[in-house]
Amino acid sequence: MTDLIVTLDGPAGTGKSTVSKAVADRLGLPRLDTGAFYRAAGLAALRAGVDLEDHQAVADVVAGVIFDQETGRMYLDGEDVSEVIRGQAATVASSVVSTHPDVRGLLVVYQREWVTRHENRAVVEGRDIGSVVFPDATLKVYLDARPEVRAARRAAQTGLNSAEVLEELSDRDRRDSTRDASPLIVPDGAVVIDTSDMSVVEVVEMIVDLARRAAA
Repeated sequence: MTDLIVTLDGPAGTGKSTVSKAVADRLGLPRLDTGAFYRAAGLAALRAGVDLEDHQAVADVVAGVIFDQETGRMYLDGEDVSEVIRGQAATVASSVVSTHPDVRGLLVVYQREWVTRHENRAVVEGRDIGSVVFPDATLKVYLDARPEVRAARRAAQTGLNSAEVLEELSDRDRRDSTRDASPLIVPDGAVVIDTSDMSVVEVVEMIVDLARRAAA
């Protein structure tokens, strides 16, 4: 069976999760949400009671647990943690542990192993997938959108104030794009899609068409 790896990178609020799910369904491929791995790593570090800033301590925790993801559910040592990792504590923890190069290195290995188990056919979303995890992917896509559009989308999802969300997203963008380990960038050879004025259906149709052409 021919390899077909589609990567979707981009900042928060660009529609990666919604689009990646729909693209995976259309192409009949499994989907991997790599952000959930970092959230689970943050949760594991919290539960272990280690200093989140201590990269070696966090890496030791991450190396000692089992991460898995199936049918959109995230598992930590066999426990379904899909809901708890979306909580505020895990969210904050993940933003800290994801800056540690050794932690990222471990999770990249887990993510590659996951795709290998799925016969190298998957839709993978995140922030360093096309640049670091799968630089030779069949199709690399970078989703973007104007900051105010991204903030409005995230505010609609969370019920928070758009201005507060915009500030939070700006801070996160700055951290993601300036971190030493796997910064958020447009991967070489990626197709950049500005989703600001596009519907989800339009974005999905474009990516599905690109993927089918790339795999032909």
